[in-house]
This record gives sequence, C-alpha cells and structure tokens, in this order.
Amino acid sequence: MKLDLGKVFFFILLLVLSTMTALAGNIKGIVLDKQTKEPLTGATIQITGTAQGVVADIDGNYTLNVKDGTYTIAVRYIGYKDILLNSVKVKAETLLNFEMESDAQALGEVSVTAQAKRNNEVALIQEQRRSLVVQSGVSAQQIAKTQDSNASEVISRVPGISIIDEKFVMVRGLSQRYNNVWMNGSAVPSSEADSRAFSFDIIPSSQLDNMVIVKSPAPEYPADFTGGFILINTKDMPSENSFNISIGGAINDQTHFKDFRKAKGSSMDWLGFGNGFRSLDAGMKGTLNMYPGYETGNTARIDVLNNGFNNDWTLKTIKPVGDLKLNMAYNRKWETESGRAIGMLAAVNYSNSYKTYLDMENSLYGPYDTNNDKYVYLRKATDNQYSNDIRLGALLNLTFQPRNSNHRYEFKNIFNQISKDRYSERTGFNAQPDNINNMEYYYSSRTTYNTQFTGRHSFDDSRFDWSVGYAYANRNLPDRRLIERTDRTNETMGIYRISREFTKLDEHIGSANINYRQDFQFGDIAPTLKAGAYGEYRTRTYNTRQFQYGWQPNNSLPKGFQFDNDVANNVLIDSNYGIDKLYMQEEVNYMNNYEGKNTQLSGYIGINVPIGPFSLYAGARYEYARQELIMNTRSYEESLQSTFYDYKDLFPSVNATYKLNEKHQFRLAYGKSVNRPEFRELSTSVYYDFDLGSSVMGNSSLQAAYIQNVDLRYEWYPSNGEQVSIALFYKHFENPIEWTYTMSGGTDPIYSYVNAKGANNYGIEVDIRKNLDFIGMRNFSFSFNGAWIKSKVQFKEGGNNIDRPMQGQSPYLINTGLFYNNPDKGWNAAVLYNRIGKRIIGVGNRYGSSSEGDARNIPNSYEMPRNSIDLSASKKFGKLEIKATVRDLLAERYYFKQFEDVTVNGQARTIEEVTRSYKPGRSYNLAIAYSF
Repeated sequence: MKLDLGKVFFFILLLVLSTMTALAGNIKGIVLDKQTKEPLTGATIQITGTAQGVVADIDGNYTLNVKDGTYTIAVRYIGYKDILLNSVKVKAETLLNFEMESDAQALGEVSVTAQAKRNNEVALIQEQRRSLVVQSGVSAQQIAKTQDSNASEVISRVPGISIIDEKFVMVRGLSQRYNNVWMNGSAVPSSEADSRAFSFDIIPSSQLDNMVIVKSPAPEYPADFTGGFILINTKDMPSENSFNISIGGAINDQTHFKDFRKAKGSSMDWLGFGNGFRSLDAGMKGTLNMYPGYETGNTARIDVLNNGFNNDWTLKTIKPVGDLKLNMAYNRKWETESGRAIGMLAAVNYSNSYKTYLDMENSLYGPYDTNNDKYVYLRKATDNQYSNDIRLGALLNLTFQPRNSNHRYEFKNIFNQISKDRYSERTGFNAQPDNINNMEYYYSSRTTYNTQFTGRHSFDDSRFDWSVGYAYANRNLPDRRLIERTDRTNETMGIYRISREFTKLDEHIGSANINYRQDFQFGDIAPTLKAGAYGEYRTRTYNTRQFQYGWQPNNSLPKGFQFDNDVANNVLIDSNYGIDKLYMQEEVNYMNNYEGKNTQLSGYIGINVPIGPFSLYAGARYEYARQELIMNTRSYEESLQSTFYDYKDLFPSVNATYKLNEKHQFRLAYGKSVNRPEFRELSTSVYYDFDLGSSVMGNSSLQAAYIQNVDLRYEWYPSNGEQVSIALFYKHFENPIEWTYTMSGGTDPIYSYVNAKGANNYGIEVDIRKNLDFIGMRNFSFSFNGAWIKSKVQFKEGGNNIDRPMQGQSPYLINTGLFYNNPDKGWNAAVLYNRIGKRIIGVGNRYGSSSEGDARNIPNSYEMPRNSIDLSASKKFGKLEIKATVRDLLAERYYFKQFEDVTVNGQARTIEEVTRSYKPGRSYNLAIAYSF
C-alpha cells in the first residue's frame, strides 16, 4: 500500500492538536523610557500575588500568557518608578504599553548591568537582525522544544544545513571540509583520522547555550570557511541557583528485545574508555615477543599468547532492553554586597545506546553490460551490523564579574568521550568473482577536551576581548580485527586472511585571539573600527601497526582447519597458537604513519560606517599558514622527511545592510575564502574502510582551493521572536578539493582526494519562524526552512573525471515544524518534518585507456530522498517534567543508488542500481526530569 504523506502529516497534526489544552489569552506590549523612548531591556512585568511574570526582550517587547480574567499588573525596572495597574480585564489578546519614569532618588550610586543572552529565540533573532554579517542560529530554547539529543541533531534545524553519517555538517550543499568550527571562541580539532571534519554528535545538547552559523566572510572570522563558520557556545553564567537531574530511556523497534551480537569487552567499556583491554602492550613502536629462532627478517613470527593480545574471538548474544540517558546539572551564582558575582555551571551526561542494521545491501557496480543487458557487480554483499555506543560528557564553566561590571572573565571546560563497539558480518561475492564471508570486530574511542580562558572589557566608547585556548582530540582504534573468507581455494569457503590493526591519533591545538572595537561619533555618523589578531599552533600524530596471521604448509594444526565454518570458536583458540601452528607477522609499513605541524598567524582590520538606513562593513584579513607534513620515505624503516606547504593570502570582504525600517532590511555581502588541504589528505597513508570495502589514501599534490562568495538576503521581522528571510548565494571555486575513487587492477576501488579545475555553487534559502496567534492558534508557532541548491564541478581535459554536481550537495533541503508551548499549563509539544534531495555520496569515475577506446564510466552513487517525522511532547508538574519523543515515525528505508544512462538494443534506458540500503527502525523515547 502506498503511503500518502500528506494524509499522514495531517493526521499527526490533528493528533497533536487534540492533546493540547484550551487556548488562553495574553497580554503583550512594549516597555519604554518615557523621556527617551528607548526600550527598557530586562524590565519585569508581573501579575501581583503570583509568581507569573516575564522579562522584556532586547527591544522592550513582552508577551504574558494568562487566562481570561481581571488582574493587577506590576512593572519594575532598576532606576525607574514602579508602575502598578489595577483591574486589568483580559479577554483574548490585550495590548498594554508602558512608559516608565526615571527615579532620580533611586539612581544614586546604583549601576545597572545588562548582559545580552542568546539562549532564547527572541534574543538570537535580535542578534541576527543587528549582526553585520549574514548568519543563522539555534538557541537553547529551540533545543528544548525539539528535544534533540546532540549538536548534530540540533544544527540540522538551521536553514541550508544537512547531516552526513549522523555527525558531519554540510552547509549549502558543500561537504564538511568547507566548514570551520570554533567552540567558545577557540578552534577545535578534528577527531576523524580520515577527514577534515568536526563530529557534532560528540556534544550533548544539554551543554549548549546556542549555535550560530556565519555564512558570509568578515575580517574577524578565519578565512578558511566557505559553507559556514560555526560558533558553538556552551552555557555560562546561570540566572538562578538550581540542581537538575533527568533520566530517560529509548526503544528502537529494529534493535531492542531482539538478538544482538557482541564481542567480549572490558569492565570499563560502559564508560567508553575500554580500560586498556584492547591496547597493544608494546605500544605503537615497541618490540614484541617473538618465537625463538624467528626473531627477525621476513620469517619473524610473533608469539600470539605472550604479547597481551585479546585472543577471545567468540561472540555472545544478548537482547538489549533499551537505551539509557542520564543528565545532571548544577548551577550556582554567588553575589557579594560590593557587586561582585561568581557563577558556576557544572554538568555531567551519559548515554548507552544500541543499534542493529540487518540485511543491509552493500554493493558496488561497474558499467552496465549493454551487450548482455545485465548488471556488472564489483561487489554484491549483504551486511549485518551491531553497534553499542557510549557517550560520557562533562562541563565546568566558571564566570567572574568584578565590582566594575564593565569587565568579565570566563573559564570554560568541556570534555566528551565517545566509544563505538561494533561487530559486522558480510556475505556475498566480489568481482573475481569469489564468494565472500567477512567479519569485522571494531572498537573506537574518541576523546575531546576544550578549555578557554577569556576576558571581556567595556569602556565608554570601546570594547576589548581576548581568549587563550587549548584543545585536545584523540581517536583510538585499538585492535580492529578482520576475518576474511573466500571460496577461491578449491571452490570451498575457507580462510583468505586474518588480520588485526592498531591505530592511534592525537591532536593538540593552542590558540590565542584578541579583538578590539572603537566607536566614533562625527556628527550624525557613528562609525565603528574593528581590529584584531589570531594565532594558532596545531600538532597531529598518527601511528598504525598491522598484523596478519599465518601458518606453514607443514603445520600441527587440525586437518582442514582453514575450511572450518566457525573460525572464531574452532580455529582462533589457544591450543592452535604456536611456532608450528598459528602465529602472527607484522606488516611493517612506516609510510602509513605521519606527523603534522601547522602554524597560523593572522590579523585583520575592518570599519563599519552607518549612514542613515545604510551601513557598510568592509575590511581585510591577512593569514600566514605553514603546514609541515613529516612522513617516512621507506616502508621498512623510519626514514622521516618533512614537506612544507606555505600560504600567504589577503582576504577582502564587504557586508552592506540597508534598513527599510525597523522590520525590513536587505543585506549584500562579498568575500574571498580559502580551503586548505589537511594533514590526512596530503599524506599517502592507506587505511582500509570496511564499510566502503575499499582503501583510502591521500594525495601529496593537493593545492589549496580559493573561493569567491556573494550573498544577497532580505529579512523581515514581523514581531517579537518572528522572522522571515530569503537569501540568494553564489560561490565560485578555483581548484576545489573533491573526494573520488580510481580503480586498481580494474576491480578494486581506491578512494582519495583530487583538485578539480573549478566549480560553481548557487541557490536560494528561505527561513520562516512565525507565531500563529493571528489565526487564533495562541501558544502555537511554526517554522520552515528550505533551500534549493545547484552546483557543477569542472575537471581538466584529459582526466578520468566527469562533470557533475559537487559531492554531498542536495538539490533541496526541507525542515519544518509546528510547536505548541503553554507555560501556564506546563505543556510543550512539536511535530517536525525533514527531507533532503538526492545527493552524491560516492563519486563516479572513468577507468580504462581512452586512447584505446575502452574507457568506461562508473556512475555516481546517490543517497536518495526520504521523509523523516519526529514527534515530541512534555508536561511539567511543578518541578517535575515528563518528556516523550518518537524519532523517525515513518521509519522509511535508506536507499543509496547508482543511475546510468545506457542504450540497449537501440533503446535508451536509465539503469537504477541499489548500492546500499537499510532500515533504521523507529525509536520511542521517554525521560523524567526534576529540578531541585
């Protein structure tokens, strides 16, 4: 039966609406200074005799939701006379504006301090409106509405954003390599060994205050971003003292209460650390114990039993009963009589989740056989995959504000640990063709730690801020084990290869940033000068060791052991290890190791000149960067050699804004940006990716890509907390870096990185956030953001590549949601919908000799569109809150396909080939939170 998505969405909408409480009235208006007519940000509007009240936003606007009735309203603001309004009758919507008079006696020696907050939608939208650049964002308030669990899910709600592999962010159809990420004002390292990307899934949503995505270049931002410069801000000074704890669980209908296969782990796996259980005793460079007489040379044999290896290959079957999520947060603020304030936020979060993918299609196709009208498989396989993910996070932020409120100091720390324990099995055949039966034992742990010490200083007409930061990232892949079986020998399924690999990545970043702003006044013109400098030093060390099992033709092993169908239980056991039985040999290849050092120094200057409704912000940034890649020139011994890559560039930018009035404005922006190769992309290190079924390596000849960026945007702010924006963008790339593959021996693909000749990327974005009061749906709001994007990559003549869209670029993106929020009743609910267009995941290629006329095209592989609907609802009972969520309600199957246009028997046809597909399942989540 075909599913009518329109009817499904309408049914869900009616279901959510039917659970909501009756609509209530509200009081709304603005609070102004009676003399200057300036908005009084932070004024309190309260129903006397109750705890019900609100605070005026940055523009003095407020909305107070109440039931129909008669009330007494009190308006207060430090340094102003209180306003007390009796017998206010409220029915439906009541408009009340207040003008407050200054209280000269109350002022005395009182100093009033206001700090801009960006953890709610109103404040974030106001900041977006007043920003000098094109930007979008998401606040903690919106995160609470969607109940997203990590930063990856949160940022997917932003216009023009899509997610790959549930953790990598793509902005405006550009791959993750074209983004740059800072946390709390400092650079963060990549925790991925094989890509330049920040894993957003590593940050729990509970640690976020807001995320801002800058989309147009500006002098104060690094030039190394083209899609988006993503600013992650964690929570800082608390507004009140509290202790919150929440516990939740989740059930996936494809995973829980069903058989789940799992390898032996350590007693500390539940914390995500592994406890050294899988580590290599000799380390990444130490000497292992050998069997006597076989210590050196090609005949060296490693003692399997006396080197600390985990030799238990058996699997156990469990039935997970559910996922677990825990969060605790402690907020405390100390204020002294002298006016000093100290704030502390401490948080700990933990999750333990399971995921099963059964009967996953995992295939790779060659060019279609038009002569015989049939598919040509390079690989045809089915995978079963079982993953157990652990996340442990901690946050500690300290804020100090001295008596002089013009100064503020912050010390922010965030730690996250993620581990993935996964077992995969694959059956099928390859291009030989051989039948295959492969198993992968995979455990990875990722650690990130970021710390920043910052200061902010305000004076009469100038501002000054600085930061010093350190970041550390580690990705440990201890003891990845592979069993590969084929029927190549005697057409009987037997052992082809047994191997294990240890990989370790460490990256450190030290950074310092300083920014200065000076305001001037020349008659009616008030220009602003900005200047600053940034320095960064980064090091990366990547080491790997690989081992293969072997045996002599004349051995003491059981007869026919290599053809045993149960290798884990019958072959890889202690009694089968020995000098004349199973032993290990190291596959020494020092060229797979590398070190990297990067030094970057930059400075900028910019000036903003407002003239009436028009403002022009122009400036330039100079960046010097030196990358040093240290690799071995010989595979059999350490033979280190440094290669240097130097970049010296000036990056101009212009951001212009024209305000039609306080609600409508246009923006026009231009800027030059750069995308430099990363260490991994330049190194020739080779890594076998089990999911791809292929090897991945770098390209030492990569060049930096340079991009010209143009943005045009119209913004409309209808009322408090609402916005409508339409943006056009265009980007031209010189030497864009693309991810593609070539064929080795005509059958085995090798993935790598290449420079194309050029590329163009352009599109339109729409972002709508609107309250639905105007149609009688009080307490309801609606959001929609969508993007239509096109791109084309051009390659040099004579190459093997084919002109195509940019890798990962979706032709369209849709995110929309209907929200209900009734603080009086304690209800919060949402219906969320997401869809992305068909995008290239695996880049096609041409292989063979064009001169001989036998060049053949391998089609691109696409991720196909799918519909995703999430439901969430929460209810507060005093200090207790209950939250429920349904993730991926439709649970549509993921499909990845290749399309090839061919002519068969004189007729043109489009061949559709499924390369990968799997069913994710539907998840049901329930959480209980309590505030002390």
